[in-house]
Amino acid sequence: MSAESTPNPRIPGGKGSRRKPRSRGRKGLLVMAWVAAGIVVVGGTGAGYVYFKLNGNIKSVDIDQVLGSARPSKVDNGSENILVLGSDTRSGSNKELGGGTDDGSARSDTAMIIHVYEGHKKAAVVSIPRDTLINRPECTDTDGKRHDAASDVMFNSAYTTGGAACAVKTVESMTDIRMDHYLEVDFSGFEKLVDELGGVTVTTTKAIKDTDSHLDLKAGTHELTGAQALGLVRTRHGVGDGSDLGRIQLQQAFIKALVKQVKSVGVLTSPKKLYDLADTATKAVTTDSDLGSVNSLVSFAGGLKGISPSDMTMVTMPVRYDPANPNRVIVQEAKAKQIWTALENDRAIPKSATEGTATGQAKGVVTS
Repeated sequence: MSAESTPNPRIPGGKGSRRKPRSRGRKGLLVMAWVAAGIVVVGGTGAGYVYFKLNGNIKSVDIDQVLGSARPSKVDNGSENILVLGSDTRSGSNKELGGGTDDGSARSDTAMIIHVYEGHKKAAVVSIPRDTLINRPECTDTDGKRHDAASDVMFNSAYTTGGAACAVKTVESMTDIRMDHYLEVDFSGFEKLVDELGGVTVTTTKAIKDTDSHLDLKAGTHELTGAQALGLVRTRHGVGDGSDLGRIQLQQAFIKALVKQVKSVGVLTSPKKLYDLADTATKAVTTDSDLGSVNSLVSFAGGLKGISPSDMTMVTMPVRYDPANPNRVIVQEAKAKQIWTALENDRAIPKSATEGTATGQAKGVVTS
C-alpha cells in the first residue's frame, strides 16, 4: 500500500496505540552503503578482468540529468552530502528475506543524509524517519514519467513513486541542501555483506525478541550473522516505544559496530576474501552516475577511510508524533532548520536541534 492510500484519520488530539510491525509490510534496512563502497578499494589493485567484472556489477542512476539545473547550488567548502537509501524491491532474493507479494514494486524505508566535513576526518549522519509526513514535490523518474506533487504523504512515498531521482529531489526540497551523491543497497546485498565480513559484534543491554523480524537475542554480546543483522535493523517491536524512531536508534548503533568491523577485519591478508567482499559490495550498491565505476568508488572510499565511529555524529531529523495519528511523525521545522543550516555551512550540529524531540526510546539497547 502506498503512502497516499494509507489510512490517516485526523482526529484532533486523537490517541492510539503504536502500530506493530507487519511481517509483509514495509521493513527498514540499515544501508551504510559508503562502508560497502570502502571495500571496493580492491578494484583498483586487481588485474584487468577483475576490474571489468567489478565494474559490471555496479548499477547507476543519472540523477543530474533527470533533475536538471533546478536544484540547490553546490557548496564549495570541501564537504560532501550523500543521500543513502535502503531498498526493498519485493522480488527475487529480497522477497525471500522481506516476505510479501512479488508485486514488482520498490520501497525505501531507511534514509540517511551523510555529511562528510571538510578534510574528510569527521561525518554527521541524519536519519530521516520513513513515516514523516511531508509535501512531496513534482518529480520525473528515470524513465521520463512525470509524477504530480502530493501533500501530507509519507516520506518514503518519494522513492516508491519516482525512484532515486524523486527521493533526491524530495530531500533537497526539504533541506535546501544539494545532495552530491546517491547510494543505495538492498536487503539481500546487506545480508551477504555482513556474512562476507565474518559477522558484526554488538552488545544488547536487554533481550530483544521480535517474531516479525525473526530476531531473538538475549542480553549480552553477540557476533551477528547477516540474517541476524538484518533482523536487528528491521526490529521495532519489543524495543523502545515500538515506533520507527526506535528502530532508527538500533540502526544508528549498528552502523558504528559495522564501521568498527570493517576497519578491523583482516581483508588484506586474503586476496580471495578481499575479492569476495568487493564482489558482494558492488553487486549490492546502486549509485549516482558520478560514482558508477570502480575507479570513482575507489576515490570516493579513499576519502572516507579516515573516519572512525568516534568521529561520527548521529542524529534523527527532529520530529514530533502526529497527534491525529500516532503512527506518523511531523517535522519540527525550526529545529530541523538548525541542522540543515549547520550542514550547509560545514558546522557541527547544535545540541539544541535535537532537544525535546521524539526519540523512540531505544537508545542504549544496542552498543558496539
